[in-house]
Amino acid sequence: MVILKKIEQHLEEWLLVILGSVMTAVIFLQVVMRETGNSLSWSEELGRYCFIWLVYIGISYGVKKQRHIKVDVMLVLLKDKWKIVLSLIANILFLVFAALVVYYGSEISSNLLRLGQKSPALQVEMGIVYLAAPIGMGLTVIRLLQNMYHQVLMLIGKKEIDVADERERILEEEEELTDDSNGPVR
Repeated sequence: MVILKKIEQHLEEWLLVILGSVMTAVIFLQVVMRETGNSLSWSEELGRYCFIWLVYIGISYGVKKQRHIKVDVMLVLLKDKWKIVLSLIANILFLVFAALVVYYGSEISSNLLRLGQKSPALQVEMGIVYLAAPIGMGLTVIRLLQNMYHQVLMLIGKKEIDVADERERILEEEEELTDDSNGPVR
């Protein structure tokens, strides 16, 4: 059970670190190889595919941390419970979009896997590359459902209402650090 909890808490972070590290290392290696007069035929392709996967996994991570860019003009004008309702509506719309991407992305990926199309340099099945969308958005669906569950609990009063936006959370953290150290932290 502890292992599942760790996976649930850190899956996106681990995948993002691995994909980002591979992408950076391969692109750096390609730059070094070009400077020495040699070139790797596969490095740019691998870097691109890592980046594609990184983007889709990053969407899930952003939902998990509730740090996606959003226009919060309406949220500023609303009281706490109405902020939750508006956020819940936005999450429902995002959930519908993510579910559509999972459905159609799975169809496209399975068609490419069935046809056997391969990438030019790495000879990787293109269906695997295209699986980034349905897998990343599948993780996003899970994170959206988790967020919506907590929002519903806040609405019905089973959980303390927490509607602070990112700016307010940062200010609170800075205040706590300042209070703890009896002076500003720099």
